[in-house]
Amino acid sequence: MPVNPYYTSGQFAKKANVSIRTVRYYDKQGLLKPSGMSEGGYRLYTDSDFAKLQKILSLKYLGFSLDEIRSITINDNDNDYVEGSLRLQLNLIRKRIEHLKLVEQTLTETSKLVTENQSVDWNKILHLIHITNMERSLVEQYKDAANINIRIGLHKKYTKNPTGWFQWLYGLMEPLDGKSVLELGCGNGELWRANRNKLPADTKICLSDISEGMIRDVEEGLKGVPGSFSFEVFDCRQIPKPDESFHIVTANHVLFYLTNLDGALDQVQRVLKPEGVFYCSTYGSDHMKEISQLVKEFDSRIALSEVNLYDVFGLENGEEILKGHFRSVEKRDYMDYLEVSDPGALMEYILSCHGNQQEYLSDRYEEFREFLKKKMEKKGFIHITKRAGAFICRK
Repeated sequence: MPVNPYYTSGQFAKKANVSIRTVRYYDKQGLLKPSGMSEGGYRLYTDSDFAKLQKILSLKYLGFSLDEIRSITINDNDNDYVEGSLRLQLNLIRKRIEHLKLVEQTLTETSKLVTENQSVDWNKILHLIHITNMERSLVEQYKDAANINIRIGLHKKYTKNPTGWFQWLYGLMEPLDGKSVLELGCGNGELWRANRNKLPADTKICLSDISEGMIRDVEEGLKGVPGSFSFEVFDCRQIPKPDESFHIVTANHVLFYLTNLDGALDQVQRVLKPEGVFYCSTYGSDHMKEISQLVKEFDSRIALSEVNLYDVFGLENGEEILKGHFRSVEKRDYMDYLEVSDPGALMEYILSCHGNQQEYLSDRYEEFREFLKKKMEKKGFIHITKRAGAFICRK
């Protein structure tokens, strides 16, 4: 028997205990393309395709739409995707279990009240509706975390600067011995994970984010990382901390998402100790410009962001904005560029952006992959400009 046997659609469906109609449907939707074709024109599948089918069925069970599943599985031809796929699903299943337990508890309490009082408390029913509807927000939380990981992953894999972004940013803040640090919009905590071997034991670090799901994920992800961490959910425009609480406040690619930016900067200034320092990073107008040019060339209707984030707070205008709140402001540029040689990785990055790309790419993934592949043929990669940096602001 060959090491990697091929199965016809019927054999594959029977072995997976699904209908052949299901296999054909996911093939038609572009989710589960066959690994090959026989001389007679029959679709052929391999053992690795079972892992892809399992992931599709799992994500469908967890409430993802076909378009969302398509974008999540777009790069699953990589040999190392199975481990990451299983880890992703395990995390989602744990969240689903937490949610189901909450629904069960609320149903039990509401049912008990109705039985005991022989009347319906409509506020409890309303609360039950809200709890049940949290299911969709869990999916959205996953998407946010996954998109952050995809974007960080592209930079880590294809960066040409030997000092990675998070090591560079951490270096600006050193030394941290004995200091108290607040990170606003901590995301997945990569700043601290990437510098785990440098963290002084006596540094107290409070990680904050507006997303409760993100904070749960980062707390789990930083287990085993040395350092004194605390985790809190709050909006950085209203920081629930006393005046002069921190030696350092940092915000990595956060400020351009904020409305009332001046209010947030007032809060940062308030919680910094005398002579405290605020480190905030952002992009310049040329950052990743080749990616925007590529998608526009493929389909002029695509916009990867509803607004240009660097217009809100960027390297070009950030110093002027910050000078109204801090005694001194110094800009530092991070010199780097990418050479991306994998069309699938670039597709993942593009699909993770905040714009309208799903609307125009969802039924054209293979066409778009081929477009990117051809763009890479001449040099073997696509050169991508990076224009990022940080401001060092002293109270």
